[in-house]
Amino acid sequence: MDNAFDGSQLQQKEMAPGESFAYKLKFLDAGIYWYHPHAKEVFEQPLGLYGAFIVTPSDPGYFPPVNREMPLFLSDLPIENGVIALGKEKSRNLLMGNYGNVMLTSGEEKFDLQAKKGEVIRLYVINAANARPFNFTIKGLKLKLVGGDSGAYERASFVESVLLNPSERAIADVFLPDVGTYEIQNKTPDRTYSLGTISARGESADVSYKKEWNTPQSNAATIKSIDPFRASFMKEPDKRIKLSVNLAGGMQNMMSGGSMMMEAESKDGSTALTTGGIEWEDTNQMMNAMSNTENTKWKIIDEDTSKENMGIDDWTFKKGEPVKIRIENNPNSAHPMQHPIHFHGQRFLVVARDGILQTNLVWKDTVFIPSGQYVDILLDVSNPGEWMAHCHIAEHLEAGMMMGFTVE
Repeated sequence: MDNAFDGSQLQQKEMAPGESFAYKLKFLDAGIYWYHPHAKEVFEQPLGLYGAFIVTPSDPGYFPPVNREMPLFLSDLPIENGVIALGKEKSRNLLMGNYGNVMLTSGEEKFDLQAKKGEVIRLYVINAANARPFNFTIKGLKLKLVGGDSGAYERASFVESVLLNPSERAIADVFLPDVGTYEIQNKTPDRTYSLGTISARGESADVSYKKEWNTPQSNAATIKSIDPFRASFMKEPDKRIKLSVNLAGGMQNMMSGGSMMMEAESKDGSTALTTGGIEWEDTNQMMNAMSNTENTKWKIIDEDTSKENMGIDDWTFKKGEPVKIRIENNPNSAHPMQHPIHFHGQRFLVVARDGILQTNLVWKDTVFIPSGQYVDILLDVSNPGEWMAHCHIAEHLEAGMMMGFTVE
């Protein structure tokens, strides 16, 4: 979209009840996109104020054929005593974000997708939760991962599950070989949540795409779109940022004690809520509930200037000149946890994780960084304007974890 229609705090005033605004959009890349509020996001988004755009490619051979397509929004809601526990006026849970105890798929607690035996269904999966990561899987079925945020992978691949953090998307094809009910799951190291079902009836699909589904195709269009950027993969980062947090008042001391408690629990095997730098659950609900904008400040820090968040005022890039950015998630902060970092207005490639080059690329706009790890992204700065980058955990954004950059 053009910069004037970005909808972020940098470009658009909040709309009061009764006001309206007309967006003009253009879709240059196939993929799955979504829209949501940037005002009262912590409250409005989990209550369902979002939607999807499925952008189909102009080339009918871009993706392998399927019988039909279906978007799936994954989200959760915190319910206490039968009431949605989200504050409209004053936000809480800014430390870890709101992890809900009720799972929703496309807004439904008991989602069921009716299907035919032998169908190949393309699922456009979107993590619309405030904070929760989803490890998406379908029990008894493989997923054929064909695309991500902004189009196809270089090569389709068969996977057991797909890890999606807030705002990340996946395009996955599933083949239903037999009549039966297949459970959609969020499968974490310690727990498995049911997200609904796919029910395959005895009626057979009108056309069989089993053969095409069994073939992991390469995508020539994606490879061609990435080729001009490969020369920049190995260059030194142009920018380096670090992700951290400041806690004020008694929060810091409480967090130190809570972290030691969680570490002890993890070692004796009684819980695996934090694994591989990922907090799969709200690991300390009491401290999380106490955190607010007065005692919790999440930070994006420019390592070259030590400027933080919206104080970073010198990121100006020239259109058409790719920018390599290293994003490190500080494991020694007061509360290390994962962060999905989203860039407005541009697409990028995740070229390396912890120094290891990635070998099957896809265009993205949100990258997930576990605690203690770093990623190198190559930003395709092709869209002029003043833009935002921020953590897509809604509560972290509210706690200041955002910055601006300019493309001229």
